[in-house]
Amino acid sequence: MPMIPEAVIAMLASARIGAIHVIVFGGFGAKELSNRINHAEPVVIVSASCGIESNRLIEYKPILDQAVTNSAHKPKKCIVVQREMLVVDLNSTIDVDYSDELASARPHDCVPVAATDPIYMLHTSGTTGEPKAIVRPSGGHAVALYWTMKNVYDVTSDEVFWAASDLGWVVGHSYIAYAPLLYGCTSILYEGKPVGTPDAGAIFRAIRQHGCSSVFISPTAVRAIRREDPEGLLAAKYKLPKLRSFFMAGEICDHNTMNWIEEVINRGSNGNVKQVVDHWWQTESGWSIGAMCLGLGDRAYTKSSNVGKPVPGWNVKVLNSKGEEVSQGQMGNLAVKLPLPPGAMSTIWKNDEKFVKTYFTKFPGYYDTLDSGRFDEFGHVNVLARTDDIINVAGHRLSTGALEESVASCREVVECAVVGLNDMVKGEVPLALVVLRRGVDRDASELKNVIVSHVRETVGPVASLKDVVFVPRLPKTRTAKLSRSTMKALANGEPFTPPPTLEDVTVLDEIKCALGEAGIGQSHLN
Repeated sequence: MPMIPEAVIAMLASARIGAIHVIVFGGFGAKELSNRINHAEPVVIVSASCGIESNRLIEYKPILDQAVTNSAHKPKKCIVVQREMLVVDLNSTIDVDYSDELASARPHDCVPVAATDPIYMLHTSGTTGEPKAIVRPSGGHAVALYWTMKNVYDVTSDEVFWAASDLGWVVGHSYIAYAPLLYGCTSILYEGKPVGTPDAGAIFRAIRQHGCSSVFISPTAVRAIRREDPEGLLAAKYKLPKLRSFFMAGEICDHNTMNWIEEVINRGSNGNVKQVVDHWWQTESGWSIGAMCLGLGDRAYTKSSNVGKPVPGWNVKVLNSKGEEVSQGQMGNLAVKLPLPPGAMSTIWKNDEKFVKTYFTKFPGYYDTLDSGRFDEFGHVNVLARTDDIINVAGHRLSTGALEESVASCREVVECAVVGLNDMVKGEVPLALVVLRRGVDRDASELKNVIVSHVRETVGPVASLKDVVFVPRLPKTRTAKLSRSTMKALANGEPFTPPPTLEDVTVLDEIKCALGEAGIGQSHLN
C-alpha cells in the first residue's frame, strides 16, 4: 500500500475484527512480495493501483498479480484501491474494487481478543531468504504506546504528531497509525520524500502547514536535507511556532547532523528552544528502549550515540562475552534483563525456536538487542554499533559508530560509513566510505590525509584508517539504515546477495567503481 488513508483504515479494520495484519512496503518486487505471501498466508490482500514517487508512478497491480501467481498460497480476494492517476483492470475471479466494497459494507462491532493475541506481524528490514517476522501482542502494544505519547514525547491529545516514516516499517505502525490515534492526536500521512518533493524544504513546509508540535524522523533523512540545503535556506522559509521537539531514531545520529538540525529549527525561536532528541528502539521492541523522556522532565540535549537513560520498563545492562556486567564507560553487548515490558515482540511467526535462539540464548535471562554500547557517567546509554559491526583491529574492538562520528565531524563530509577491511597482519583495518558536501573543491589526496589524521587524533592511533574512498552516495535500506554488510562484502571482494530492502541497488555499482579505482575489492553479485 502507498501512504494513503486506506492503508491505515485496513490496519484498524483488521484490528477491529481480531484479524492479524501484515504490512508489506510498496517498494518490494514480486519475488519478495511472494515470499511474504507464502509466509503469512493471508486470506485477503489489500493493495492499490499505484504509488507515487518524486518522478514517477509505481504500478502496484502488475507486481501483486505476479506475486500471487508465483505464490503457493493463494488469497481468497484482493481488494484494490483505484487511484485517479492510474486506474487498472481488475481480475473478476479474485479482485474487487475498494470503493465498491465500501459502498456495500456494513458496520461491524469490535471483536474481543486476549491481550496476548497478535495484532500484527512485521517482517524485519534485514529479511533475506526465508522471511523473519516479529509478532506483536495486542494488549501490551496499546498500553505501551499510549504511555509513551505523554511520557516520552510530551505531547497532548489536541496536538499534531508526525512520524515521517512509512507504514511498512515499525515506526509507521507504532507512531503513524497506533500511538497518536490511541492518544487522540492528529497524525500525518506523507506520501513524499525529504528531498525532491519538490525540494529539501518539504519537511519544514509540512511541519508549518499542519502545525506539528513533535516530529519523529531518521538521521538519514536529515542528512539528505542537509546535503541538498547545507545552509538551511529552504528550511528558513518556514517559521515553526508550534514545534517543540524533534526526535530521531533508526540509526546512530552523528554530532554534526544533530547540531545542524538543532540550529535550523531554532532559528528565530526567540528563546523558545526546540528540543532535539536521539532515542533508541527496534522493530523487536516496538517502542523506545532508551530516550530522554521529555514528559518525565528530561531536558538535557543528547550527544551523538547518547540515547538517554533506559525508558521505564527496560532494564538495560552492558555485558561482556561471558554475560557479565561491565564497568561504567566500558563497551559491551547491550542486553535487557527479563522480563520484557509490555509492547515488546512475543515471538517470531511460525518459528518459536528461532525466536529463542536469536534473542535469548547467548545471554540466559536477558534479551540480546544485538547492539553494542556503554553507560556514560550520567547513566545514559551510548549505542555505538550493531554487534556484528564491531571491527577487530589487532585485538582492539573498535565501534564503527565512533569512527563514523570522527569522520563525519570533518566539515567537508556530509555522511560516511566505516567497514572492516580484511588484513593479514591486523585481522581487520577500518575503511571509510565518504560522501562529501555539494560544492567541495579540494584535492582528494589532501582531503584523505586530513580525514585520516583527524581520526587518529580524535579516536587514537589504533583507529588509523587504512583508506578513505569518496563515493556519491551510500547504500541504505528503506528504513534508512546503512547496509554495512553489503559495503563490507564489496570492499573485501566477497560474494553477497543485495538485501531486498535496499532502496536503490544501482548505488552498489557506484561504490564498486569507486573501490576499484582505489584498488580495493573485486566483488561478485549472487
